[in-house]
Amino acid sequence: MFDDLLDANQRYRAELHDPGVAGVAAKGLAVLTCIDSRIDPLALLGLRAGDAKIIRNAGARVTDDALRSLVLAANLLGVSRVCVVQHTDCAMVGSTDDEIRARIGSLRGVDATGWQFLATTDQLATLRADIERIKSCPLLPRDLEVGGFVFDVHTGELVPLHKM
Repeated sequence: MFDDLLDANQRYRAELHDPGVAGVAAKGLAVLTCIDSRIDPLALLGLRAGDAKIIRNAGARVTDDALRSLVLAANLLGVSRVCVVQHTDCAMVGSTDDEIRARIGSLRGVDATGWQFLATTDQLATLRADIERIKSCPLLPRDLEVGGFVFDVHTGELVPLHKM
């Protein structure tokens, strides 16, 4: 079932040359973005492996786990700036958690009550609130630079939150 991945890994290993990159973020950057497969965070930001810490989850939300990763990255792994990159046409935007619970519950034939999917009907307000959650975390440095962005999956444009 995973033979294609193992074959690809063999090709990767044959061409791999250990660049000796350290485990810290060379550009001092952490990127929190969505799991959407149309997003290639390194390419869209002009980065290479080792430049940034990449955190991904559905909707690019500042969850407890994402915040945990940011705290570790900022305190132990050389991160001095964070960009939260949401995107257009996100499946987590335009619905409520109740609607998503009903859809998934119906699809799976089980009760999805209690699951928090963090859907939003107002992407920009949600992005602003998530940025504020990072800025107000007492375990993060006060001088941590934090920016919010929306990536257009059709044009490739990255729009800063302050320009929306």
